[in-house]
Amino acid sequence: MKLRVKTLSAGLSCLVGLLASPVFAQDPPACRAVHFADIGWTDITSTTALATTVFEGLGYQPVTTVASVPISFAGLKSRQLDVSLGYWWPVQEKAIQPFVQAKAIQVIEPPNLSGAKATLAVPGYEYQAGLKTFADIAKHREELDGKIYGIEPGSSANAKIQKMIDTNQFGLGGFKLIESSEAGMLVTVERAIRDKKWVVFLGWEPHPMNIQFSMNYLSGGDDVFGPNYGEARVYTLTSPDFLQRCPNAGKLVTNLRFTTQLENQVMQSVMNKEKPAEAAKAYLKKNPQVLDAWLAGVKTYDGKDGLPAVKAYLGL
Repeated sequence: MKLRVKTLSAGLSCLVGLLASPVFAQDPPACRAVHFADIGWTDITSTTALATTVFEGLGYQPVTTVASVPISFAGLKSRQLDVSLGYWWPVQEKAIQPFVQAKAIQVIEPPNLSGAKATLAVPGYEYQAGLKTFADIAKHREELDGKIYGIEPGSSANAKIQKMIDTNQFGLGGFKLIESSEAGMLVTVERAIRDKKWVVFLGWEPHPMNIQFSMNYLSGGDDVFGPNYGEARVYTLTSPDFLQRCPNAGKLVTNLRFTTQLENQVMQSVMNKEKPAEAAKAYLKKNPQVLDAWLAGVKTYDGKDGLPAVKAYLGL
């Protein structure tokens, strides 16, 4: 009987100790390697680098796999991948619908990026001179040499521009679409700005062009590129049960919010050949305030406060 009483007493002491201790949402060992999908677009490479840097600071061991959009969706469904920060709406809406309807992928609300855009743009001096809308383009046919600069052949954006020309929308019949690589188009625009020549081109944000050039987006193109300057949003995706399996890692993933200005800056470093991980660390060292919201309620892998751990990891 004495032995039983002693054992019961020890058990109660242990229980009281547990109740008195802080309760941490510690993730199981299987969650330590968080598997990210990187769809290969510079903006997603940049945001994925930011997220993995923070996870490393928390003691996780994130793994990034470069995968096309369809393969990333399939990887999330099969749980071979845990997280993708790269669901662009509305561009990918049709492709993801079967997965969402089957509850094979979870879309995190709200988006991790709002305010993205893609439509025609001009240098600031043209905008100030009166080329402010799609309807103004034809008025300046001579200055523009009858050309509109797009990106690589076969892109959906080029198809929209060509359709405007073919149907004489906005009086653009007779204009010529100049197709080129993204880099080729940007070199042309940079040269035109340097020489103060007139040019109209496909612009989008996030992209370093928005901080490299003084540029303005043209209004009036809602019927072509969509409302609000071809507005797009970017959402975080997870495998169907990731938030339940890995609640602490899931908390960080759901906290992540980016801005176009943030992505413009990190993308600029990446496109200037800086390694994504180094670009991410450099940005976070200069802008540690973004960590406050990202790490709210997030612990390290071993259950300590997340924010001071990540700051220490960054040398702050």
